[in-house]
Amino acid sequence: MVRVERRLKSGHQLWVLTETGHKEAKGLLPRNVRISALCKQKYDTKGRPIPGQGYDEHAAAVTLTAAVLTGARFGTPLSWQTEIAHKLPYGYTQYADLTMRAPDAGVPVMLLEVDRVNEPVDDLTAKLRRYTDWFELLAPRADPAKERAARGAAVYDFRLWSRIYPATGHEGYVPVAFVFTGKTAAQRESRMQRLEQAARRYFAGESYPGRGTGITAVDYHQAVPVVVTELERITADQAGAAGEVWRRLGREEWQTLGEALDNADGDRLYLVQWRQAKRRQAGREAAQRQVCARCGAKFTDERWEYLLGRGRSWGDRTDELCGPCRDKHFARLEAERAAWRQAEEDAAREAAEAEERARKGRGLFRRRT
Repeated sequence: MVRVERRLKSGHQLWVLTETGHKEAKGLLPRNVRISALCKQKYDTKGRPIPGQGYDEHAAAVTLTAAVLTGARFGTPLSWQTEIAHKLPYGYTQYADLTMRAPDAGVPVMLLEVDRVNEPVDDLTAKLRRYTDWFELLAPRADPAKERAARGAAVYDFRLWSRIYPATGHEGYVPVAFVFTGKTAAQRESRMQRLEQAARRYFAGESYPGRGTGITAVDYHQAVPVVVTELERITADQAGAAGEVWRRLGREEWQTLGEALDNADGDRLYLVQWRQAKRRQAGREAAQRQVCARCGAKFTDERWEYLLGRGRSWGDRTDELCGPCRDKHFARLEAERAAWRQAEEDAAREAAEAEERARKGRGLFRRRT
């Protein structure tokens, strides 16, 4: 079924399917699983097998990565695909070394890049830039105006990636993992630190509004969650890939993969801090709440909110009164106006009566004379 294609300097052996094994695999695997082309054995002129040249240390590292994660129950051998293309409109195609789908392990989808510490860090940063560009592509027939108006996770409905990959279960785009192997531990650590510094714009997220009011939560909705690990670290850990062997760029601690992909300082923290800020604001308003200038009682919520919403009127002394005292004030003014009107009416009536009596008196005097 299989044969050794090549022996690597690392001591690993690369095995490939024979023609018989290739036919067997086609009959056993689901039709939606892509099977690589048959790698036929080649011989020299003397009939000796020629070691394969189409495989290298990188291919071995990619295979080993899939193996150790599968061993930690991140999916099954059928959860993996290699060299998945992400085509960009400016003519470049970004290929992912591995694509993992392990929903049962809490990772619906993750893209993996395996690096043997032989690529410039700028190249790794460029991969994150291209992934970000691809995540921001609009889906066919998506309305650009609606996409611009959408906020948070609602933006994903208009993006191409959401039609190809499942929802991640967290804020942000599809997570990307860099798996480093080879060279020394110090060189791998230096590489991770340099990548963290160079690629911050793609994974760091943005501040939520209201930072001055105690909001420290981060908006990760338009960011790429980036985690790093090392094959050497995974194989040395008793729990393997299921252990605390992953580090989220932007954090210092090593965590499990689930913890690293979780946004503990994202939406959940924002909701808590927003509620706390509202309570603090209400407390400040309560402490500053005016008391009635007449009876000394604090204004009710309804009266205070009315004044805050309307604003104080210049020279309006009734703004200094609570609701009941204000009602009494206007009732007294109305009573005074009614009394004034009544007094005016009484005075006018008395004047009219006096005039009438005087007129009658003058008429009587004329008759007597």
